[in-house]
Amino acid sequence: MSRIGRAIINIPEKVTVTSNDAGLVTVKGGKTTHLVQMTGSMTLSQEGAELSVKRGDDEPKTRALHGLYRSLINNAVVGVSTGWKKELELNGVGYRAQVSGKHLDLTLGYSHPIKFPIPAGITISVEKQTRLKVEGADKALVGQVAANIRAYRVPEPFLGKGIKYSDEIIRRKAGKSGAK
Repeated sequence: MSRIGRAIINIPEKVTVTSNDAGLVTVKGGKTTHLVQMTGSMTLSQEGAELSVKRGDDEPKTRALHGLYRSLINNAVVGVSTGWKKELELNGVGYRAQVSGKHLDLTLGYSHPIKFPIPAGITISVEKQTRLKVEGADKALVGQVAANIRAYRVPEPFLGKGIKYSDEIIRRKAGKSGAK
């Protein structure tokens, strides 16, 4: 049996998890509501504040999806209760960011400023013009938005300039060795 799939999901207070016969799991919390669509013969069993995902058969596809659905439901529970966040740092001369309305304005050394539209369900806050915080209830959406922002200027290994995650380590390379 899957180690991840058989792990128990702890449901905090003020979070409710319901499922219907079609496999649609609804997770409601203080921040928002999140939906997870399960396929196959997966069922949920809730005992008090603990939730577990059970599989109906041992088909290879069902076994493969067991841990996936448990992780998706756990991510939804954590998202609606505490939320997810990614922090980004801008490294470079003149690199800065600011939020204006529903857009994130980035100055990254190009000949034009970049206007990044902030999707629904995501909040972006800027600290000191060089630190961004992307927050939201959907873990996949938070990660995708952070990756899209990072893709505008990926950190380069020689000077370390670019947009990087706050916990990312950029391995630096030596420049040209020159004539000896």
